[in-house]
Amino acid sequence: MFTNETLKQIELQDAQRDKALHACKEVMNSWILTLPDVEPSPLHFGLNEFYNFGHIEFIIVNNVEEGYCGKFIFMFKGQTCPCHHHVKKHETFFIVKGKIEMEIENKKVIMNQGDCLSVSQNVKHKFTAIEGDALLLESSKPDLVNDSVFIDERINKIILGT
Repeated sequence: MFTNETLKQIELQDAQRDKALHACKEVMNSWILTLPDVEPSPLHFGLNEFYNFGHIEFIIVNNVEEGYCGKFIFMFKGQTCPCHHHVKKHETFFIVKGKIEMEIENKKVIMNQGDCLSVSQNVKHKFTAIEGDALLLESSKPDLVNDSVFIDERINKIILGT
């Protein structure tokens, strides 16, 4: 989870945002899928290279008190979520559509539709949509402010203020 101030720096804005969300909706329609009616976050992580380093998050629930989070992550072909780890969050990824190359602690795993993978706290990971667009379901402990630590210090300067 990111603060509203941070989101302004790591999220697409205005016409770029509209274009990416429209393209995502077209893909969802072609897959005959409907995502929950929540405000999506098209993230570029402050690198301003959305179609290389980014994805769109659809957070369904982030219940800190009860200890769980659920979100869909949509990725256009070739997009990578930059390498990072979480101090407190444990995640399980389920591939709804597409093919993902998941890199965990420098080991690559190819995940296909229907595959599931858990990532523990403090485990460095990144993932890339390969061979087409992809949709992941993430089930995890809650998203907490400042719990994501990226390898790229440019991102950390924005989200962690370091």
